[in-house]
Amino acid sequence: MLKAIIVEDEPASRETLRNYITKYCRQVQIAGEADSVKTGLEAIKKFNPDLVFLDVEMPYGNAFDLLDQVEEQTFETVFVTAYDHYAMKAINFSASYYILKPIDIDELVKAVEMVAEKKESKEHALRTKVLIDNIRIENKQLQKIVLPLLDGFEVVTVKDIVHCKANDNFTEFFLLDGSKQLICRTLKFYDELLSDLDFVRVHKSHLVNLQYIKRYKKGKGGQVIMNNGTAIDVSASRKNDLLLKFKR
Repeated sequence: MLKAIIVEDEPASRETLRNYITKYCRQVQIAGEADSVKTGLEAIKKFNPDLVFLDVEMPYGNAFDLLDQVEEQTFETVFVTAYDHYAMKAINFSASYYILKPIDIDELVKAVEMVAEKKESKEHALRTKVLIDNIRIENKQLQKIVLPLLDGFEVVTVKDIVHCKANDNFTEFFLLDGSKQLICRTLKFYDELLSDLDFVRVHKSHLVNLQYIKRYKKGKGGQVIMNNGTAIDVSASRKNDLLLKFKR
């Protein structure tokens, strides 16, 4: 049984989430509720939960402010949020669990099941550290990303990613130290996640870090040569996007 608290400032949203959890997530026991960063911190200290359902935007602070004030995180977090570009990027970088408002029951059940599976792994503390550290970092290439693996996850600094390659529903990451990782997420996911961090999709199968392009060879679409020696074709339809990124 997972002991949980709900931290949500809107009474109606709190009631809806409580009812859904009670009806569809029988492995969860709701120990308490809170409506702000301050009362959320008090509830965490009082109930020592296994799981916190945490609204991202609240009065006088947000979910990240709350987590930053927790001295030692012993609980897993499921973020509850209306779609927000900044918040979603931060959450996805840390590979944390989330559900979007209005709440989809299937997504709620899926998030809870994933938490239950990893209850003893202690991964949550490291994911939260990545999340909070990234929010503080101004140089985006110094941010870190959590790459989920079959047997856990790897934390990688964005600047250490040279390029990514699609492999069916997987993405292969090629890193600065010459190593590579096969990640169970699509290239489209990482294209959206990294597009603001000097990465550009040059081909339907390739995403490259602009910092490591050594040379561009002209052609219908052309070709980029990465600093690790890899030659990557550029699609004619994506050539202008690449050249515009360089001009900027």
